[in-house]
Amino acid sequence: MPPYGVRDVEKLLRLPRSTIRSLVEAGFVSPGRGPRGALQFSFQDLIVLRTAQELSAAKVPRRRITQAMKELRRHLPQAMPLSGLRIAAVNDRVVVKEGARHWQADSGQYLLAFEGDPATGSLSIASPPAAPKEADAREWFDKAVELESEHVEAALAAYGHAIALDPGLRDAHINRGCLLHEAGRLEEAERAYRGALSACRDVPALSFNLGTVLEDLGRKDEAVEAYREALKGDPGLADCHYNLALLYETLGKSKDAIRHLARYRKLVQGR
Repeated sequence: MPPYGVRDVEKLLRLPRSTIRSLVEAGFVSPGRGPRGALQFSFQDLIVLRTAQELSAAKVPRRRITQAMKELRRHLPQAMPLSGLRIAAVNDRVVVKEGARHWQADSGQYLLAFEGDPATGSLSIASPPAAPKEADAREWFDKAVELESEHVEAALAAYGHAIALDPGLRDAHINRGCLLHEAGRLEEAERAYRGALSACRDVPALSFNLGTVLEDLGRKDEAVEAYREALKGDPGLADCHYNLALLYETLGKSKDAIRHLARYRKLVQGR
C-alpha cells in the first residue's frame, strides 16, 4: 500500500494539519520522509493517529496514550485485512477485533471504534450508543444487552455501571460473568461471580455459573462445592445435576455420579 502524505491524512481522517503535526511531535507516530523531506504515513500510522487524537481529546493522560499506541502499532497489520478491522479503547485496555479474532493493545479510557479502508477514504468512527447520563441501573442493563452482540467490551462496561448503581441486580451479574466466561477471561469471570455472590444472596444460578468457570480452570473440587451450593438453593437445577455427575465420574466417585445422573434424567423427563 503506498504511503500517505499530510494532505491525504487531512482528507481521510478529517484532522487539521496542526493536529497531525502535534501528534507526530508528541511521538505517537514516526512517519517516513519522502522527496524534499515530506512526511509519509503508513496505514498503521493512520490508525494510530486517529486513535491517539480521540484518546487525547477524551483527556486520557499522555503517558497512558503513548504506552497504548506503542503496543497497538506493534500488533497492527501492515494493511487493512479482508476481514475488516475494529479498534475499541475501553476502560483500561485497547481492544482490537480483526474478523473473528480479538486482541488487546494496552490501556485507554475512551470508547471508540474504527472501520473501513483508508485507501478509499472510508475510515470513520463508529461509536456504540451511550446510555443517558442520568440512566438508572435498569437502563444501563438494557443498554448492555443491546451492546452484547457488537461491542462486548462496551457491554461489560455498561453492566459494570448497572451493578455500581444497584449491586443487587442479579441479571447484570449473571450476564457480565457469562460474557467474561465466553471471552475466555476465566479468572475475571471467577472474580465477577464471587463478587456477585457476596452482593446477591441465595442466587443458585450464580453458584452454578461459578462451578462451570472453576471446571474450565481445572479446579474440580472447588467446582463440586459450587455445584452443591447451587443445588442447596435449587434442587431442580437439571444441568447442575448433570455437570456434577460428570465431575464425580472423573473424580472416581461412581455412586455419586450415578445418583446425580438419575436425578438429572428424572428432572428432564418431568419437563
